[in-house]
Amino acid sequence: MKVRFSDLGISPQMCHELKRAGFDEPFEVQRETIPDMMLGRDVCCRAPTGSGKTLAFGIPMLERVGRGEPSLPKALILTPTRELAEQIHGVLDPIAWGLNLKIMAIYGGVSYSKQIRRLDRGVDIVVACPGRLLDLIDRENVFLDEVEIVILDEADRMADMGFTEPVCQILEECSPKRQTIMFSATLDEEVAEIRDKYQTAPQIIEIGPEEVSVTEMNHHFWLMPNSMKSRVSAEAIRKSGRGFIFCRTRAGVERVADEMEAEGLRVTSIHGGMPQKKRSQAVEDFTEGRSHAIVATDVAARGLDIKGVHCVVHYDPPENGKAFKHRSGRTARAGGSGNVISLVQNPQKKKWSTIQKEVGLNIKFSTPEFKDLIQHEDISHILPPRRGGRNSRQRKDRRGRPNDGGNRNREKKHYGRRNGNDDTRGGSRGSRGNNRGRGQGQRGGGDSNRQGGGGKPRFNRNNRPPKGPGRSRGRGGDNKRKSRNNHSRR
Repeated sequence: MKVRFSDLGISPQMCHELKRAGFDEPFEVQRETIPDMMLGRDVCCRAPTGSGKTLAFGIPMLERVGRGEPSLPKALILTPTRELAEQIHGVLDPIAWGLNLKIMAIYGGVSYSKQIRRLDRGVDIVVACPGRLLDLIDRENVFLDEVEIVILDEADRMADMGFTEPVCQILEECSPKRQTIMFSATLDEEVAEIRDKYQTAPQIIEIGPEEVSVTEMNHHFWLMPNSMKSRVSAEAIRKSGRGFIFCRTRAGVERVADEMEAEGLRVTSIHGGMPQKKRSQAVEDFTEGRSHAIVATDVAARGLDIKGVHCVVHYDPPENGKAFKHRSGRTARAGGSGNVISLVQNPQKKKWSTIQKEVGLNIKFSTPEFKDLIQHEDISHILPPRRGGRNSRQRKDRRGRPNDGGNRNREKKHYGRRNGNDDTRGGSRGSRGNNRGRGQGQRGGGDSNRQGGGGKPRFNRNNRPPKGPGRSRGRGGDNKRKSRNNHSRR
């Protein structure tokens, strides 16, 4: 039997707004969780990323939330990353606007003043990362005393990132009569601790497999030296289709991104040290099909629901098997397939063997074979980057000259260099000073320091001005009245 949103106990106005936003039928996680949440019960749900969790908690929250006063929101959604906060805000904001509700996202990397002004005008729902929210609480710019509904999205990810204590601190600030909802990809010990302490008789709902499955993906473990990694990664993206390239550090992300563009790929990058505007632009460029790949740290391994990922390259080995699953889970989503390529160096064999055991794989290390890759997408329509790559210093100007980063005088001669072939500033001023001191009799005869009757005068060691006031500025001789340092007054 076909289930509609109206069968889940939500209002006709909400059904209209959902239809206007393009949502026609509820997913499984929405069918299972919305009825209990509409009744005000606490819910603890395990569901994979991309299963429709945002609407699963967003619909009943928008139905039940009240109107907030300045700096006193009525509902709170906690997320581990900025990208996930923006993603949730982007899904719920059009629906909230139709219901005359105000929703805003709070995270680090952006201006405090804009967020404070928005809170001062009054917001009904806040989507926030724990760190920035605690900063605003300490500044007394936001108060959670009247929060009626709290939703923890990706609770296990927040625990992995060390946010357990900040999350508990935030929950203590909220109203004790609140409704607490928790969504997580796994229900491990730290998630169970939050559930037992802060939820009241929660309804436990489990959707899909218990762990991220890696069996639907085509795994390849290629043995190679470090010098071949960039070339092999670029070719793997071309053969498979758009994808992710995961590195261990922020500096590694920037370096690999430059190398990928040198190989002719158009890439964007994501890591924790980037401004949020650039991180959002990177996701948008990939989603809109303007880039071949995203080079990222593990900050992009979870939470984001990005479609069109056909290849995942482990440029650097992950921390453990759990991180390997979440990295690889970027591809082969919703029953699809994808290529997962792990680049293995000889000293890393032992670590990669351990990771394989942790995730239940047993694949031999081999040399790169691109014919084994499944091509999911033709990406020849995406134009390569401009010549010169990401670094503007490597590019050329309109006349074909190398761009030195705006410093046009970098190659000019140093002031005071005593070279007979140099037209330096010091020599020019010294010659002019001497000519003035000799009077006007020599003007008609030309300047002996000039070549061919033109050009700047040269510096002549034997034609220096005599000692006197103003010599340091190239003035001297009898021209004492025009000296800037008239020592005769002292």
